[in-house]
Formats: sequence, structure tokens, C-alpha cells
Amino acid sequence: MNDKYEKQMKKGVLDMLVLKLLCKEQKYGYQIIQELREKSEDTFQLRDGTLYPILYRLEDDGLILGEWSEPEGRQVSRKYYRITEKGTEALTEIDAVWKKIAKGITMIMEEEK
Repeated sequence: MNDKYEKQMKKGVLDMLVLKLLCKEQKYGYQIIQELREKSEDTFQLRDGTLYPILYRLEDDGLILGEWSEPEGRQVSRKYYRITEKGTEALTEIDAVWKKIAKGITMIMEEEK
């Protein structure tokens, strides 16, 4: 039963985390997957099939922009994603909502019995 609740809770924060990772520099999909895993100490282990629909939705919403790189030598072309100004504004709003929700959860869960 634990997996069910964990998946539901994680699903709600993935957009925010992807936007946060793109704040400092552009990244390609596999790089985002690796950073999510590493920075969360394996809490977020996404597959391509989970990440790419998120990236496409964020791109459709104008929150990120994807651009293909020019292959150099034997490198293959990669699609790099970067956050847009609209995405930065959205991240600020999402972060405020997240903090409010987290505070409310903490107040209820830590309430004396």
C-alpha cells in the first residue's frame, strides 16, 4: 500500500522539481533524470516515460523551451530544455503554494493526539 501513496504524492511535485533544476542551466532529459535521483538521494527515480510527458506539457505551457543541440564529432544531437521567464514566474508561485501546503500538512501531522 505504501507505493500507492508515495506515487500520488510524488506526482504532484514533479513539475516544480523539473522547473527548479532548470533554473541554473539548461539540461537534457537524461541529465534531469540523473539529477532528480542524485539530489533526492534516490527518492525520485523517474523513467523516460514519466519525464518526457512532463517536459512536453511544460513546453506546451510556455514554461520551458526545448532546443536541439548541434552534434559535434560523434556526439548525437540532444534536446536541451531551459526555463522561460514565464516558467520562472510560475516556479515562484508553485513554490509559495508548496510551502503553504507543507506547512498545513505539518501542523496537522504533528498535532498532539
